[in-house]
Amino acid sequence: MPELDSKPWIVQKYGGTSIGKLLDTIHLTIIPKYLLSYNVAVVCSARSTTSKSEGTTSLLIDAVRLATSSDTKSTDELDDTIDRIKNEHLSAAKEAIDVDAGVDLLLDVETAIRKDCERMRVILKATWTLGEISERTSDRVLAVGETLSCRILAASLRSRGIAAQEVILDDIVEAALGRGHLELSRAYKASPSGFLRALTPAIQGRLLACKGKVPVITDVVGFFGSMPDSLISCVGRGYSDLCAALCAVALTAEELQIWKEVDGIFSADPRKIKAARLLGTITSEEASELTYYGSEVIHPLTIEQIDVAGIPLRLKNVVNPEGSGTIIYPSKSSCRPSGSCSPVAQSFLPINTAKANFMLANGYHGEAQARRTPTACTTKEGITVLNFKSNGISRPQSFLARVGEILERHNITIDLISSSQQMLSLAVSSTRPQDLKAATKAFSHLGTATAVPHMSIVSVVGHKMKNVVGIAGEIFDALATARVNIYLISQGASEINISIVVKAQDSLLALHAIHSNVMRIPLQSEKENSFIRGPWLY
Repeated sequence: MPELDSKPWIVQKYGGTSIGKLLDTIHLTIIPKYLLSYNVAVVCSARSTTSKSEGTTSLLIDAVRLATSSDTKSTDELDDTIDRIKNEHLSAAKEAIDVDAGVDLLLDVETAIRKDCERMRVILKATWTLGEISERTSDRVLAVGETLSCRILAASLRSRGIAAQEVILDDIVEAALGRGHLELSRAYKASPSGFLRALTPAIQGRLLACKGKVPVITDVVGFFGSMPDSLISCVGRGYSDLCAALCAVALTAEELQIWKEVDGIFSADPRKIKAARLLGTITSEEASELTYYGSEVIHPLTIEQIDVAGIPLRLKNVVNPEGSGTIIYPSKSSCRPSGSCSPVAQSFLPINTAKANFMLANGYHGEAQARRTPTACTTKEGITVLNFKSNGISRPQSFLARVGEILERHNITIDLISSSQQMLSLAVSSTRPQDLKAATKAFSHLGTATAVPHMSIVSVVGHKMKNVVGIAGEIFDALATARVNIYLISQGASEINISIVVKAQDSLLALHAIHSNVMRIPLQSEKENSFIRGPWLY
């Protein structure tokens, strides 16, 4: 086995359902295999045995809601929620830890789990008394889910003879930057990516201090404690992916791996399109677009961190660990401006022969990595189209500014926009009906506004696709043949994305039409009914 210092690093992040249902595969098969050739650091999501809606993070969000709601007349329901979290993790610890290696190890973990949950109970009961909770305290409560998952994984590794150490990062922002909360918030608002990259030296010191042990990162809240808003509102549910990316950057890792229960990224959602095929690779820009327009791929901040550092990202399946997954190589355009690419990135810039051949085999041509057909298509549901018509008094730029101000005031997010001199059409993520109603009413003194609900955005993504003549025509022709009406079109803002708005009831039909006729991937029924060509014997 190679010496520790001679082995490169790999950072592995495991999703919540993988931790909840497939922990044996992780600590008995995957991690031991990679330790033969790599130093491994692990980041865990909060565990979930079924789905996100019933997982630990969702229970923690419910606990915060119960503690802050005026409808909560007693703490009984809050206690029940915390007890459920505690008991589920105590049960999981008993299943994961090999007691033959020592009963004391299990007792230590059970004690730590109880302390974490009781500390959270004290915080939330104080919150219930006050009737309010700060964003930072809310983040600390949410981080308990990751902490509990990592305590169990680290102990299960130790019980099987693999040295592992929990790494607490709850004070990393102050340790790295050492400024007041207000100043840190301003720094984050000015440059979120730069703010996060400034943490990597401090993170590196904590991880390398493990000295031969597998670092199991137990608390991600330190990364986000100085953000201007809460963890969920700033980053969303993908914050553990971002934590893993920052650790990969800090360690100059050879690869960041995101482990889920799917083989990788597909040309479409395989739950909707049976003929969807696994993609061997996509570009980071494509991954960001797919995430924004409905596919759960990788958080955009995660992509940006590893892109600048020049670290490849691979999505792999815990159920099928031998599969190659989908790899996202660093984008050349992201590395060059900063001049701060890691040594790993130098093997990709300029594109080396192995990578060039791999990208070519997957449909990416030349140094620009252009595609002749789209890479993937996706849908974003729950869309409303807002049509604003000016009364003609305001200048176009003033009209646009006033509409934006109204939407901002009512917390309505714009996904797509199409405009003329006195007309503006927007596809917005459906919020509360009362917000949409209030926004259209607020616009009345500027003109007229109408809302068309129950719509969907269908996005077709392909790197440098904008430069290929005829792609847009093929998309529109396929939709016309399928008799799908288009309500809004957006292309100019992106080289790699053509997005259209259709009725929600037509979104699946639109996906099928694009996937089979534009991306030229045959329907599953066509594959199953394809016969060997003649001569035929009758």
